[in-house]
Amino acid sequence: QVQLAESGGGLVQAGGSLRLSCAASGRTFSNYATAWFRQRPGTEREFVAGTTKSGHMTSYAEFVKGRFTISRDNARSTTYLQMNSLKPEDSAVYYCAAEQGGAIIVPTEYDHWGQGTQVTISS
Repeated sequence: QVQLAESGGGLVQAGGSLRLSCAASGRTFSNYATAWFRQRPGTEREFVAGTTKSGHMTSYAEFVKGRFTISRDNARSTTYLQMNSLKPEDSAVYYCAAEQGGAIIVPTEYDHWGQGTQVTISS
């Protein structure tokens, strides 16, 4: 089973940037599609961005298109989320997820999850 560990969260001002990292261990990272989800207070967890196991295909939620970029480095077993032009409504716990497969399209469901990292955007 793959284990995931997020890092890079923190407190930034609106308009700023953060880069989240998710380091994987335990299984061959390149066999897994990866994604980022978030959960804001009082809401359900929602999809933010995802990538196929090669990194060639990506998918984004409408509310982050043009601001966030997902990428991965299979040699480092790490996936990233670059977040720019951050807004207070982006404040949430961000979770990394992985799903075996995902060669052609970004999966919609994931079996493996990290513990999450808090992102807080001040206005």
